[in-house]
Amino acid sequence: MRQKKELNVEIGERIKLARNRANVTQEQLAEMIDVSPQYVSDLERGVVGVSVATLRRVCCQLGVTSDSILFPSEDTGVDLNRKLSELSPEQQNLLGTIINCYIEGVRLTKGDAVL
Repeated sequence: MRQKKELNVEIGERIKLARNRANVTQEQLAEMIDVSPQYVSDLERGVVGVSVATLRRVCCQLGVTSDSILFPSEDTGVDLNRKLSELSPEQQNLLGTIINCYIEGVRLTKGDAVL
């Protein structure tokens, strides 16, 4: 059996959490990122590390940022990544539009020019 590295275990746990939040099985994720289900299992258990290319595919398919996978989240009381991951892609796009409009409005009220 391979020796697990602490960092791989931590990253694997965060990938598993993101996958569960997305309501995706290991088999589904494996198909989505073009790897074997065994690889996803090994990845989540920290038996193997994740390449940048695979991490990118995981993040794209699960709708999470690489920061949320690579770095432990600080408890700020508001887990925006979790809340965003619960939205559909359409809802995420709508929220992005709302945020952009809000920022534009704030800039206008401060007298800043909006490009």
